[in-house]
Amino acid sequence: MREHDSRLGLQMALVEQQALEERATSVAERLASLPGDGARTPAELLTFRNGVAALGLHYREAFEEAISHEIVVEGARAQWHSDKTQLSAVENLLARRAERRRVERNKAEAKELDDLASVRWARDAAAIKAAAARATAGAR
Repeated sequence: MREHDSRLGLQMALVEQQALEERATSVAERLASLPGDGARTPAELLTFRNGVAALGLHYREAFEEAISHEIVVEGARAQWHSDKTQLSAVENLLARRAERRRVERNKAEAKELDDLASVRWARDAAAIKAAAARATAGAR
């Protein structure tokens, strides 16, 4: 259960990371597609430069958020890897325990069959001995 939860956490962190990177890329593309110098008056130039500066700031924030979220992704990845390793260890121990039980069950079954065969052999040997004794007594 723990491994499953940490895997879901990693998937969510990766989806969020991708969304942040896409947002930063979108803002960067908007910056790159701005016209070089479309301003005709000083007021238009000032408005244009303020808009570019605001968009640049928006890009920087989006880029830094995407970069800082990589720490979250790496933490989630490390947690999932740790949980996955623990799960593998537990599964391995359970498999070994099941194998030991199977071997013990097979040994117990073999012992029981051996005991049954010994009893049958002893009974058959006694019957043969008794039959031989009767045959010898009848021949006298």
